Amino acid sequence: MASASATTSPDVSAPSRLTARFRALAAEGRKALVCYVTAGYPDPASSVQLLRGLAEAGADVIEVGVPFSDPMADGPVIQHSSQVALEHGITLSRTLDIVKEAGLDVPVVLFSYLNPILAGGDDVLRRARAAGVDGVLATDLPVGADPEREAWFGSSGLDFVRLVAPTTPAPRMAEIARHGGGFVYLISRLGVTGERDSLPDDLPVTVQRLRSATSLPLCIGFGISTPADAKAAAALGDGVVVGSALVRAAGRSIEDAIALTRSLRAALDER
Repeated sequence: MASASATTSPDVSAPSRLTARFRALAAEGRKALVCYVTAGYPDPASSVQLLRGLAEAGADVIEVGVPFSDPMADGPVIQHSSQVALEHGITLSRTLDIVKEAGLDVPVVLFSYLNPILAGGDDVLRRARAAGVDGVLATDLPVGADPEREAWFGSSGLDFVRLVAPTTPAPRMAEIARHGGGFVYLISRLGVTGERDSLPDDLPVTVQRLRSATSLPLCIGFGISTPADAKAAAALGDGVVVGSALVRAAGRSIEDAIALTRSLRAALDER
């Protein structure tokens, strides 16, 4: 078990890049576009090109998914991308190499299941910071499930981004947010990731409950696939997360994924 001493202590003298980005957006009256892609998909070389293209097309934050053999929370599009990346030999270490090579000027969140992170060793979070990662999201580490492990994440100097489900009671929402950083990722609906035809009818009520539980920025994801979806969700939160639609587009071509990002950015910036 890694301890807090196994990681580099965070620098508390300045806000993280994630915090700085959300503050800047709030000051401009703009909403965050958080783009998810799977590392190494559609292939390792294209993955670097894709990351750079998303940043240039207007992504405010990029979530880089670590391929995993049993992605239970993901729908068929991201499952497929993860399998393809694994076939290309993409591990967590190679994911960090891709992030480092991309050299992005926007914040990067490492999006992973817990097992690949644990397999990376006690220094994996330090190596992630050195590669240019700003935050980490572990999909299968609920608040309170492993306090020592959570302390390890919390002492890493990376923002520990937390997921909140729509069925989460308000006191639990507050507890989750207290143990998180950067922003809160609100899952718009139950189930796995993937594109949907519309946003849930009860989403405004869920957002209101979460707003009352935390002052962290709130980004809404799961099921957002079109510019219209993004604009509607962003009107409720501080930003949106788009994943499956971008991964599907990247499977067609890097240009398609970049074009979709531009259209999402334009929709969010419409007045």
